[in-house]
Amino acid sequence: MTSRFKRLLLSLAATLLAVPLFSSAPALAQSFPAKPVTLIVPWPAGGSTDRHLRTLAELASKHLGQNIVVQNQPGGGGTLGPGNMALAAKPDGYTIAQYPMGMLRIPHMQKTAWHPLNDFSFIIGVSGYTFGFVVKSDSPHKSFAEYLEAARRAPGKIDYGSTGTGTSPHLLLEELAAEAKLQLNHVPFKGNADLMTAVLGGHVMAGSDASGWDKYVDGGQMRLLATFGEKRTKRWPSVPTAKDLGYNVIGNSPYGLVGPKGMDPAVVKALHDAFKKAMDEPRHLEVLDQLNQDTWYKTGEEYARWARDTFAKDKLLIERLGLAAK
Repeated sequence: MTSRFKRLLLSLAATLLAVPLFSSAPALAQSFPAKPVTLIVPWPAGGSTDRHLRTLAELASKHLGQNIVVQNQPGGGGTLGPGNMALAAKPDGYTIAQYPMGMLRIPHMQKTAWHPLNDFSFIIGVSGYTFGFVVKSDSPHKSFAEYLEAARRAPGKIDYGSTGTGTSPHLLLEELAAEAKLQLNHVPFKGNADLMTAVLGGHVMAGSDASGWDKYVDGGQMRLLATFGEKRTKRWPSVPTAKDLGYNVIGNSPYGLVGPKGMDPAVVKALHDAFKKAMDEPRHLEVLDQLNQDTWYKTGEEYARWARDTFAKDKLLIERLGLAAK
């Protein structure tokens, strides 16, 4: 056997051996999903985010070809569930989570075991909230101005609840209080459902939250004093924005879905495509309309870029409010 023939045989053998190696990654991606996917919602069941994402998961399931099961993991201002996923879940696409704004803010306020950018695979941007400030219908505060005036007369004694320290409903009120030069007493809760129960029970004077209060406002149990959008809502057009009242405080706190770092791009695409199709369905748009939320679509790359920019920008906000970790 000539040396040239030996080299030819060795080259052929190497090529044949390499084929399974190069074809294994597409094969793995093509087999996804082979079982149900868990979607972690880091808020209690029954709140506005839970209502939204349960509908979206149900619609996306039929496009993905497997059930997407919602698992509520409240705590840490919405950071407990995604943070635990980043630390413990395999990057195989079978565990994903909602990624609230608190993920980009809490790390500026306290040490976390996870990094908000480096430890996640960004899948898709989905929506943003309408934030509002509510009191019980029998509250003595008939307007937002009256509530703020009460706080001015009794510094630190007029309270409000939010969905957790470092969440948008908390920071919006603290930003407004700083602008108004008054002190409020903040009471954190695990999520929307717990907060609404506390407001209805008279355990806190008011609640700052996303539009999970909608049914209570429409049902007459609560009064909506202000919203925090760029403009007034279509659903409650008579309610002023904080901007209408002279405060430069605006927020909608966009959110989307993420997985652990290191996910196969083909698996990310499969999840993205299923959820994008679900987002365009009339039933999903109907739920967003009920919650007075808008679509906030971002590809995974666009979402990751937005997260990087927002993480840097919010560092300045946290420092300005005096909430940065010492």
